[in-house]
Amino acid sequence: MVLRRCRRLLADEERALDAMQDTFVALLKNRERLTEEAPSSLLYLMATNICLNMLRANRNHAVVSGDDLLLTIASSEDVEATGLTRVVLDRLFRHERASTRVIAVMRYVDGLTLEETAAAAGLSVSGVRKRLAGLKLRVQGAGEKNHGS
Repeated sequence: MVLRRCRRLLADEERALDAMQDTFVALLKNRERLTEEAPSSLLYLMATNICLNMLRANRNHAVVSGDDLLLTIASSEDVEATGLTRVVLDRLFRHERASTRVIAVMRYVDGLTLEETAAAAGLSVSGVRKRLAGLKLRVQGAGEKNHGS
């Protein structure tokens, strides 16, 4: 389950294996704080956090080779829009709690229901709904700023 999650988020077998191992190392390091409640949800959430941290770290320190850049440009229909989308998403998520980012990934990327997202995140359905509604308002506000200027 953890490896499948890491593979889906990272799309790279070697990095997925590293993330899976990091997930279980983190689990062992924090074993004194663990309870027997919802172990699969905990592992899912931990793996998601670790993968998102790896993606963030890789993005911040990535050196793009000419081939990688050409592949990105070739696979994008609108390079300017793709670059702008990345900038906007980075700005939107820069000030969000890590858990809100994880919730957004589970709900909008993985397609989990509100109930599944809440269970995996250890929150109530209303808590997830509230976080996503706040995120949506901030996204709309950022969109209005970009269109208004």
